[in-house]
Amino acid sequence: MLKRVFVAPDPGRVRLRSASRAVIGIGLAVALCGLVGHSLEAAVTGGLAALLALFTVNDPTVRGQALTTALLPAAGLPVLALAAVLHDAPAARDLSFLAVIGAGVFARRWGPRGNALGIFAFMMFFTAQFLHAAPARLPELSTAVVLALLTSSAVRFGLWCFERRHPPAVAPAPAGGRGLERATTRQAIQATAACAFALGVGQVLSQDRWYWAVGTAWWIFVNTTSRGETLVRGFRRVLGTVLGIPAGLLIAIPLQGHLTGTAVLVAACVFGIFYTAAVSYSWMIFAVTLMVSLLYGLLGFLNPGLLVLRLAETGVGALGAGLAVLVVLPVTTHATTHSWIQRALSSVHACTAQAAARLAGAPGADPEPHIAELESLLGRVRLSLAPLVHPLNPFRARKARARKVLALLDDCAREVRSLACVAADPAASHDARLAAACWRVQAAVEILTAPRPGAIPAAPVHAHRSPAAEPALAHLHDLERALAELVSPLSHAPYAASTTA
Repeated sequence: MLKRVFVAPDPGRVRLRSASRAVIGIGLAVALCGLVGHSLEAAVTGGLAALLALFTVNDPTVRGQALTTALLPAAGLPVLALAAVLHDAPAARDLSFLAVIGAGVFARRWGPRGNALGIFAFMMFFTAQFLHAAPARLPELSTAVVLALLTSSAVRFGLWCFERRHPPAVAPAPAGGRGLERATTRQAIQATAACAFALGVGQVLSQDRWYWAVGTAWWIFVNTTSRGETLVRGFRRVLGTVLGIPAGLLIAIPLQGHLTGTAVLVAACVFGIFYTAAVSYSWMIFAVTLMVSLLYGLLGFLNPGLLVLRLAETGVGALGAGLAVLVVLPVTTHATTHSWIQRALSSVHACTAQAAARLAGAPGADPEPHIAELESLLGRVRLSLAPLVHPLNPFRARKARARKVLALLDDCAREVRSLACVAADPAASHDARLAAACWRVQAAVEILTAPRPGAIPAAPVHAHRSPAAEPALAHLHDLERALAELVSPLSHAPYAASTTA
């Protein structure tokens, strides 16, 4: 499992760049908080604010990222103040926390910006519980947050702004709808119910550390849409915590209170969080768990019993999330997967059409934006199919079909990327067969996105060949072949006619 993290593709070394920049940005933010005389608790708050800004702000443009980062204090500081003021009023505190949770998930309907602001607001309330922040600490904590955001922004938008050359792939938004059909509305209700369960049971386990259960339930709902995705995410979060607890016992406890050693290892954990997030949720949570253990050690709270309690609270949060998606407005894995696959196939057609237009000499034709969209959609398909291809899934036929779909969609993406490279070659010339092949791709996509996919005609074989057009034709024919092979697994997939089970 760890090997997969290091051999996973990293186009443009984006994961490596993001992880390295995060270490620099967060490290400078914490160092500056220390230089101005902030307490250790305020420095931790500033470091977390910088981490969230670098991790959650994913607008498609640099200007959009800067605007979202500038809005983070407006979303987070009032919530931090609310949590501190209600520190000694448990009932009001708990109700306010649940309101922040519901609003934070609901805000995801406004895309990456709403998602980032919602997460930041939630984590400010969470941080107040973690540090047991009282109103007297608010000025220092708020100053640390603003200072850390300014420092991390200077690194992100000034010192190392690699997005200007390599725009990030933005996660596609879930399909819209009205009322409870809208994914964000449904998830807001589910997440609030899950966190209410986690809050209640978590407080039975511990009146001081119950917030870990709530945090677990919240983060499980980030970037998931179906019950299968949520259940798998919960399993992976518990697995990452189980792996991280022994590491905390072996590393963080002996190191407790050693500032330099802790700082080095926390930096390594930050790198691990950013580097593994896109490829392995379990290893990301491992890094988070170890980092939290190190911070507890630095704050003087760490002991084996605390780590065991964290594992128990994580289990409660995962259980709450699982019950919520099974009972409260459930959405089947198949219904969600069907929607993402259809969008991915439509993107395949858009990529092909733009590549063909470029080969034909059409001004302004550019398949690259559609290829970036396709990559994001394929990421969503993989996430959606994760429950079906999971090793613990007992349904072998479904698992085989899901793996076949993933392999063929990857083939489609590879051929589309290759076609775009050919189209970008000034020496590539237009051939009538290219237009015909693109029409067949469009027809194939229409067949595959029908309620019940039918047969796709085989590509014709031409006796007369044009060397200039051969590379493009080869990729188009391979793309047609992959689309044709998708008919069988998609025809037999038990997709639901509605979004509820």
